[in-house]
Amino acid sequence: MKTQAYFSRVFWALLLLSCCSFGLSAKVTLPALISDGMVLQRNVPLKIWGTASPGEEVNLTFMKKRYHAVADEAGNWMIALPALKAGGPYSMTVNDILLKDILIGDVFLCSGQSNMELTVNRVMDKYAEEIASYENSSVRYVKVPYAYDFSRPLEDVRTIKWQPMTKEYVQNFSALCYFFSKLLEEKTGVPVGIINSSWGGTPVEAWISEEGLKDFPEYVNQKTLYEDAALVAQIKETEQLHQSAWNKQLYRSDAGLHGEMPWYAESYNDTDWERVDMFSDNWALRNGRPLNGTHWFRKEFVVPDGWAGKDVVLRLGCMVDADSVYVNGHFVGSVSYQYPPRIYQVPAKFLNEGKNQLTVRLFSYGSCPSFVKEKPYKLLCGNQEVSLEGTWKHKIGTVMPPSPSSTAFHYIPTGLYNGMIHPLQHYVFKGVVWYQGESNVGRWREYSSLLTAMIADWRTLFQNENLPFYVVELADFLAPNDPGRAAWAELRKQQAKAAQESPYVTLIKNSDTGEWNDIHPLDKKTPATRLVEAVIQNEKQNK
Repeated sequence: MKTQAYFSRVFWALLLLSCCSFGLSAKVTLPALISDGMVLQRNVPLKIWGTASPGEEVNLTFMKKRYHAVADEAGNWMIALPALKAGGPYSMTVNDILLKDILIGDVFLCSGQSNMELTVNRVMDKYAEEIASYENSSVRYVKVPYAYDFSRPLEDVRTIKWQPMTKEYVQNFSALCYFFSKLLEEKTGVPVGIINSSWGGTPVEAWISEEGLKDFPEYVNQKTLYEDAALVAQIKETEQLHQSAWNKQLYRSDAGLHGEMPWYAESYNDTDWERVDMFSDNWALRNGRPLNGTHWFRKEFVVPDGWAGKDVVLRLGCMVDADSVYVNGHFVGSVSYQYPPRIYQVPAKFLNEGKNQLTVRLFSYGSCPSFVKEKPYKLLCGNQEVSLEGTWKHKIGTVMPPSPSSTAFHYIPTGLYNGMIHPLQHYVFKGVVWYQGESNVGRWREYSSLLTAMIADWRTLFQNENLPFYVVELADFLAPNDPGRAAWAELRKQQAKAAQESPYVTLIKNSDTGEWNDIHPLDKKTPATRLVEAVIQNEKQNK
């Protein structure tokens, strides 16, 4: 019995010891980017890093070679890898972590605002056949999750996944990044990795560190206002309440929703509605002011005989600002802001033989409501189409004051640098592709200085004073007689100035790909082609 009691005490002592040891030990962790499917930059020394318990040993095995590190007092560790030739796929082990399908090739950081972020699925009108017929697993893409912080630079990003250029993932690739990486890999035969850290609508100052903005004290002070997380939370809560109240009143006061029959009903009698030209502003203004709120439009159309039993595609161009669309009383889709093209699928069961009724509930939040000209407004079935342009019936649902404004926190200086650039500091890039400027057009005079400051800032972060930057020129925008068009031209001059005055910066011509009525032109292949040419030319010059 004494022997049994002894072994019992030993057992529980060991169990307690192991539990304590477990509680004090932290498993080796890797940053989000160091994961399956990643691409590492060829021909330059590399870094693999992470965290662990202070003093813990870290053993890395890659390409039959072993490397060793010990976590420092803060629990950080880093292992240097020698320059490696292009190739793969390879595996890597870090203690008990196995990383698979690693390629060595050329890695680019792509950043900016919406024209960099714009996805492949938004350009399918122009490139559907090319994209649908192509796959290339030697190209890998990752989108950095949205994040901003005003108090400190972050050390990592949220969980991400490196995605190969396959049909499963390609629709969510940035369109510019898609064509750039595709064409570059085809030209060089070298794997390509794209890290896309972009966010639509953001100004350049949001992507610069506090130190990088030292010559712009107004932006540093603006950032400082939002360092208090409690204040930011309070602002968000107040603005959300205000917006909620506005939305509730919009709904309550919309006559199209609260009568005996909703205005989108197939059998609703619209004989007393006014007839308007959809592209006129007569219905959109009163005493020269935009009529914000809801506008209802109805149009009768006839389905050709050959369309019976077939699904139909409804194209409704672009609208300012948002819409909900009904066919014969059936809801078919909505878009919440002005820029995306309206492409709605209409099931055959929603259509009648002969006459049909289309209803659009258009929301105007603050700008002048409109249907954007020279966009497709039609029904499509195979090679046949029915035009929807011209005269519609119109009636105002409700008139509201402009929707309450809200603070765009991701526009605040330094926030995106801290949240989406600083966490990438140890990754090694062949170059940076920058496509941004639309949000700075109204302040174009300072853009060259800001862009130059950003380039220097990022080179400091990535510890590479010669890091190549490729600045994609703003595409042309706005009608020839629009006075705002001149500011776009001035910002392009500022982009060119920054490229001329900064070493290792190349301007990629892009003004000729623009569309006067769309801030997001479909042609992303032309600038991508020019970008590839510039990268290859720089490679030749640097050999």
